Amino acid sequence: MPGDLVRHVVRTTGIPPATAHRLVADVMGYFVETVDEYVLRRHAELRARGVPNAGIWERLAAELDARPVAAPPLSQRQLRRIVYG
Repeated sequence: MPGDLVRHVVRTTGIPPATAHRLVADVMGYFVETVDEYVLRRHAELRARGVPNAGIWERLAAELDARPVAAPPLSQRQLRRIVYG
């Protein structure tokens, strides 16, 4: 965990160091998530909200394209393979 980043967050936001540490860990965890992990997690979240698969595949493709470190373009078939094997 980069201590300088935690100290920067504490200094610029005024939040307690323990909270800043958790925040930095969460953000870093988000950015190291693999494409497969992201697709599996988001698919489960969207299904839990009742979104049908037809809508999920389009949404996932758009979300992956907009991520800060964009994933390679994936077809609906490739997305389904990640989820269902």
